Amino acid sequence: MKVPVKRADLKPGEVLCAHCTGRCCRYFALPIEAPATWEDYNHIRWYMMHGSVSVFVEDETWYIMVFTDCKHLQGDYRCGAYETRPDICRSYTTDDCEYDNDAPYDQLFETPEQIWEYAHAVLPPKLRRSENDPVSLPVIAN
Repeated sequence: MKVPVKRADLKPGEVLCAHCTGRCCRYFALPIEAPATWEDYNHIRWYMMHGSVSVFVEDETWYIMVFTDCKHLQGDYRCGAYETRPDICRSYTTDDCEYDNDAPYDQLFETPEQIWEYAHAVLPPKLRRSENDPVSLPVIAN
């Protein structure tokens, strides 16, 4: 992604947010338990089937990311509730934000098929439940 001003080129006193398109205000992410079973991965796959949802891993913590604009994000990408914004917004810094970094995650899953394929790669084989299982595997006998 091309950005109008690089972090390193900011003038003294200039704020990075003045050049941003509010990427941090276009989603929220919540930590979730790391999946360990087929059922866990199936639940995550279900979350992702609801659209505008991704899952990422950062520093071994799993997160569900829901894409939705903050209702206070203004047309100029500034906060319309800046003085009364929540603490999570107050503590957010531009030190490592995604302004000019499209991949700040260790792992990113953007579709239910990706998370299901990953489950098949990291978990022991399982019986295919039906022809509708999105990832074809040979049927394993008990």
